[in-house]
Amino acid sequence: VRAPAPGRTGATSDTPPPTERPATEALPAADAPRLGPADRWRLLLGRDTARLPDALWPYARALDELFGREADGAGEGNGGRGESGGGGGGTEPEPGADAPAATGDGDGGAGGDDRTGGRSRGYPSVRHWAEDLQALFGADIREEVLARAVADGRTDAIDLLDAATARPSVELLSTVLSLARGMPEQRLAALRPLVKRLVEELTRELATRVRPTLTGLTTPLPTRRPGGPLDLPRTLRANLAHTRRREDGRVEVVPERPVFKTRTARRNDWRLVLVVDVSASMEDSVVWAALTAAVLGGAPMLSTHFLTFSTQVADLTGLVADPLSLLLEVRIGGGTHIAAGLAHARSLVKVPDRTLVVVVSDFEEGAAVEGLLAQAGALVSAGVRLLGCAALDAGGAPRYSVPVARRLAAAGMPVAALSPLALARWVGEQVRGASR
Repeated sequence: VRAPAPGRTGATSDTPPPTERPATEALPAADAPRLGPADRWRLLLGRDTARLPDALWPYARALDELFGREADGAGEGNGGRGESGGGGGGTEPEPGADAPAATGDGDGGAGGDDRTGGRSRGYPSVRHWAEDLQALFGADIREEVLARAVADGRTDAIDLLDAATARPSVELLSTVLSLARGMPEQRLAALRPLVKRLVEELTRELATRVRPTLTGLTTPLPTRRPGGPLDLPRTLRANLAHTRRREDGRVEVVPERPVFKTRTARRNDWRLVLVVDVSASMEDSVVWAALTAAVLGGAPMLSTHFLTFSTQVADLTGLVADPLSLLLEVRIGGGTHIAAGLAHARSLVKVPDRTLVVVVSDFEEGAAVEGLLAQAGALVSAGVRLLGCAALDAGGAPRYSVPVARRLAAAGMPVAALSPLALARWVGEQVRGASR
């Protein structure tokens, strides 16, 4: 451990660690440190931070609390964020430095400066960290960093997230939901506003992108009220009695009674059945499936059903219009029995050539694959349109059993890695194509 610099007080073994400290005060604009290119890179990479000016150490410490945990071994002894532990340790003192000063277990502020290894001490609590984030970077950055920390598994930061300002993301929602399912009702009640806002914002954002792909899923209906596009064939037929001859001898129709087109959804005559794998590896995909079901459920001419399966099948169709309740009701975990989910989907088929069955899974079938192929083949033979949506990992890359997917494709169920937008396009193409 490096000896304290002149003029600074280093914590010693005889000094009891502080238990509380005031939040870092925001630096006035005139006194705010000016960052040169080298210092910016040191803060960004967490490398060689022992050379940072004293005024930048609160910034390095706050950033290290988030990023310093992520890249094991990245420092390679050069002061990178890969060092483990909160107090550096394990490096030799610089030539000419005094003997190492013993340190206590304090919060690592001015009373416990420790620059060896490029890491300052960790914060005594996440609340102290949040106070520093707000003082140094502002409320917006504080919320963004805390949300990133929660999404990365820093569960102690979840109670400090502001439901009104947290930036929505599927990763954050997935983490909060996984924690909420094991919480007592009293603590869950405090999280509901956050979950509710995340679901609403993500659903609204998804709807903005998805609903334009569903245009045209309504039934054209003639009307004499202006407003829609002109229905030229019907207008001509309705006005054949109103004609006049032009000077050049040609006859023209006078449209005294124009007919326009309007769109109406008189009935939900298409059925979409989402069959969603809720085994332990499917958290992010379940969130996307639930949000997509809520958006598609509002499309005209489309009746949306939502089935979940692991080794058991649950029909959550009644909650499709309320994605918050749907996501809180889903139970993640267990094995994978896709054939059971398809068997339940078959029981919902009334008009096969107007039924779409979409399976969201990693296709790691836990039962005999032959049973899965038999269920898929029966649906295809009946005229049902099938599609398999491969699970995606946290980075958005497809993650599924390729051999099983190939056998399903041969049986009539193509499998692809589709975003919610691409899935909505597929639904729209199937409905519009059959209506032509």
